[in-house]
Amino acid sequence: MSTTERPRILVVGGGYVGLYAARRILKKMRYGEATVTVVDPRSYMTYQPFLPEAAAGSISPRHVVVPLRRVLPKAEVLTGRVTTIDQDRKVATVAPLVGDAYELPFDYLVIAMGAVSRTFPIPGLAENGIGMKGVEEAIGLRNHVLEQLDKADSTTDEDVRRKALTFVFVGGGFAGAETVGEVEDMARDAAKYYNNVKREDMRFLLVDVADKILPEVGPKLGAYGKEHLEGRGVEIYLKTGMDSCVDGHVVLNNGLEVDSNTIVWTAGVKPNPALSRFGLPLGPRGHVDTGTTLQVQGTDYIWAAGDNAQVPDLVGRKAGNENAWCPPNAQHALRQAKVLGDNVISGMRGFPQKDYSHANKGAVAGLGLHKGVAMIVVGKSKIKLKGRLAWYMHRAYHGMAMPTFNRKIRVFADWTLAMFLKREVVSLGAMENPREEFYEAAKPAPAPAAAAGSGDKPKAKAS
Repeated sequence: MSTTERPRILVVGGGYVGLYAARRILKKMRYGEATVTVVDPRSYMTYQPFLPEAAAGSISPRHVVVPLRRVLPKAEVLTGRVTTIDQDRKVATVAPLVGDAYELPFDYLVIAMGAVSRTFPIPGLAENGIGMKGVEEAIGLRNHVLEQLDKADSTTDEDVRRKALTFVFVGGGFAGAETVGEVEDMARDAAKYYNNVKREDMRFLLVDVADKILPEVGPKLGAYGKEHLEGRGVEIYLKTGMDSCVDGHVVLNNGLEVDSNTIVWTAGVKPNPALSRFGLPLGPRGHVDTGTTLQVQGTDYIWAAGDNAQVPDLVGRKAGNENAWCPPNAQHALRQAKVLGDNVISGMRGFPQKDYSHANKGAVAGLGLHKGVAMIVVGKSKIKLKGRLAWYMHRAYHGMAMPTFNRKIRVFADWTLAMFLKREVVSLGAMENPREEFYEAAKPAPAPAAAAGSGDKPKAKAS
């Protein structure tokens, strides 16, 4: 940690907002004006819109993450968690990965902790569910699905086979629809290499309590996405929830029951629960309550943005919706981070801050290779695309939005190679427990058992 007497700008969270805000601050800041410190449990930022493609093997998992220390060489990057914030003393308590917690003083604070999966107390979900919030989960899902095909191909037990080839996805938003589309595509390709597994043997279910999927792209494109996935054999159950999934036995509240080894949970997100310990003003759903300048209400040295913030949508309010809030997506997070960075510099120098205002430019979603939907806003018109052209728009938008030129090149290189080479369908299931084989080889051999029925006892030494 720095021992400098310069003011410290503490950025809590190294995700999309934290990374871009820190970069913006460092770019605008004069030499020696302040110290920028970023604290996050991970040493990298994950570009979450690419997780479905990483799970399907279209992009290398290493290329959807950005190392914080490489991108922020002039900042302090601490790997740990901020557990509490004392606003009176302007001190944060940091719990590192190892060792005792310590206090870190600050002068200005940026809250960019993002969101976590929104779950419910469903029996069996914690034990059997797979999330899609991190690159580790995407890698795990890919290996897990391919491992299920390996199991189904090698077993003669029909119940084991049926359970292995049934895949349940809960949540029909961007994450759920894109993930089921990409994974179904991968499984369809992989089945060509198995003698005893065909696509017809697999069962994909998409479940959502809402009455439509992909609400972000509008009702017509959402309906198209539903028809498209159903045409590929995905069973979609709307206005339906999951009651339990104990031991992989999935019970839906529409009466359907299936056995599955794969239960993917993408039913929305919620603000990081650690926010409740920071003493900040929170909205009704747990978001940090900010003003139009992204400054936390009632403070003059704390800012927040992204998924953990409740940011007024000025464009929506000018259109007559007085309760409009910015949706938690990458489009707003990127632009909020830049405004936040500028406002931190302005606040530090005593200058006026500017309001955050951005009109929605549309939404894009990929549903597998060469498949997608897109809604592009141009002026007052909405251009709706579907199929291959929408898929190109999806890749172009997110490819350009990927942080750093280095990662952009790597992602586009992955896509280019995929045009000429077949998709990799190898399962690295041993990654879940990489030391297991070594442990089996290195563990001490059990002591030999005494000869059965011998009844011999050690003889006493002669005196």
